[in-house]
Amino acid sequence: MLFSRRGGRRRSGEGYSSFLPTYLESMFSYQPSFAHYALADLEAEGKLIGIITTNVDCMHTIAGSKNVAEIQGSLQVNCCANCGRHYDGYEIWKQEELPKCEACGGEILPWPLYSHISVWNEDVRKARKWISEADLILVIGTRGNYGDVYWDYRKRDAVIVQINPGHTGFDRIADLNIREGSDDVFHKLAERWNSNGEAADKQ
Repeated sequence: MLFSRRGGRRRSGEGYSSFLPTYLESMFSYQPSFAHYALADLEAEGKLIGIITTNVDCMHTIAGSKNVAEIQGSLQVNCCANCGRHYDGYEIWKQEELPKCEACGGEILPWPLYSHISVWNEDVRKARKWISEADLILVIGTRGNYGDVYWDYRKRDAVIVQINPGHTGFDRIADLNIREGSDDVFHKLAERWNSNGEAADKQ
């Protein structure tokens, strides 16, 4: 979700064998999509306040986005299951074995494992602030999971545009529904921006 201006712990052995192929291998096997990079470019140009996401794979950060509210936490929020020391940043997962704590030797777990999939309050606060300031809200490829923790903080006159090939709960409140995938939409926008820029150069 894009906005533009106008816990208890789990035992380390539980779930890690499935966590590795499900999250880590996919995170480092696949690159961010065209849409991820397009959103990062919009932020760099000052046209975007921030991104709110329930994804834990850090793809927005890898693509270059700085203002990302990962409201379910992510593989960037990591903690020693034994002493509680934090090891934040996704780079720690670029290895095949479960990383160990430098202080006590305990196993390091990411937030989605040691929190039992609860929300990350720091990023929930960011989400509430950003959505309260946004004049334009883009709902991209989401069905609104965990939206109840921040959605009611939005500006009531904000324009809502949804980009999603399928139907979601946002259909009835969106001012515009674009029934296409986000990569396709941003490719078309890039082509239009490029053609407009070329036309301006010729004048």
